[in-house]
Amino acid sequence: MSCSTLAPIDGAVIFRLMNILVIEDDADIAAFVSHGLQRSGYAVDCAGDGRIGEQMARSTNYDAAIVDLMLPGQDGLTIIEHLRGAKVKTPIIVLSAKRSLSDKVTCLRSGADDYLAKPFDLGELLARVEAVLRRSQQTAESERLENSGVTVDLVGRTVRRDGQRIDLPPREFALLELLMRNAGSPLAKSYLLERLWDYSFDPQTNLVDVLVCRLRNRMDRDFVVKLIHTVRAIGYVFRPS
Repeated sequence: MSCSTLAPIDGAVIFRLMNILVIEDDADIAAFVSHGLQRSGYAVDCAGDGRIGEQMARSTNYDAAIVDLMLPGQDGLTIIEHLRGAKVKTPIIVLSAKRSLSDKVTCLRSGADDYLAKPFDLGELLARVEAVLRRSQQTAESERLENSGVTVDLVGRTVRRDGQRIDLPPREFALLELLMRNAGSPLAKSYLLERLWDYSFDPQTNLVDVLVCRLRNRMDRDFVVKLIHTVRAIGYVFRPS
């Protein structure tokens, strides 16, 4: 079954079905695709009109969308362009009777993630859905770090701890990112100095110590659980106390 994990509540992990939007005006094809997706464990919503499909894609956080090009109301290429212009990142697979290379290139350059020409094999379509979902999940994971109640948005450059926003200057942000990417593993002062300042190790400098102190004051001072620790004779580590 195709599921994604939601945040735990009272220690229980909750799963939801991944939700796929199918925008296709041919009722037989829409039913065929929908039934195949549902048998594979996905939740499916359908739209037979381009404008309605775009509204649904804008208003619901779908895990992926399958979009025909020739649609009433609004064509599929316009839907793709509008969604990408509105920063909607839902992975999109084009499913179309148009088979030319130029059509495929145009769709991909406009923001589609994949293109499958009709007639198609259901098994191949399902494999492509799985592939775009994997890529989407990997991208989402690479855009943020989460550990011990701390969430670092690497794109928006924001940090929250237990929902509370913590504003960090650029170098403290970079230090936190390094520590969280290596959570549980102590990082030597020489390594941090080289990564954060591009300096060779100087045993007399206290740049790293001062920066860690500042970061610790912002991240740990108002919280019972301390996350940034000194490892004697080695350096520093991110882990819950």
